[in-house]
Amino acid sequence: MSQIEINSFEEFEKHIGQNLGVSEYLRITQDQINKFADATLDHQWIHTDPEKAKEEGAFGNTIAHGYLTLSIVPYLWEQIVKVNNLTMLVNYGIESLRFAQPVVVDSEVRLHAKLANITNLRGTVKTEMEIKLEIKDQRKPAFTGKLVFLYHFK
Repeated sequence: MSQIEINSFEEFEKHIGQNLGVSEYLRITQDQINKFADATLDHQWIHTDPEKAKEEGAFGNTIAHGYLTLSIVPYLWEQIVKVNNLTMLVNYGIESLRFAQPVVVDSEVRLHAKLANITNLRGTVKTEMEIKLEIKDQRKPAFTGKLVFLYHFK
């Protein structure tokens, strides 16, 4: 894995339309799922009850919350791109997001990122990233989407 280093709007702009890279794989554990359930108060059995999920669930085991898989994007993103000279980074929005397949406990996932567009808004840099969360050894991704970040360079 090689990380891209960005120091300015001009350096970011050179990557429009390009795949920026792929993160390392990250295993999704039952402990992570349980902690996410506690944090979000979403204790639906398909996520937190391995016995019932194996017996009654459609996936043979527990699955990660969709929003848990989305919440790991910043961690995986930092493996792909390092942006320097910032005063602030803001998660601005999600233009589109489609959950295509559940992530079964102990699956490994990794992020693919492409810079779809970039705009300089008088010193604030708005980026639109096309992302895909791949599940190891699965044909369909966990999700695809377009995330919008605001970067404030020094």
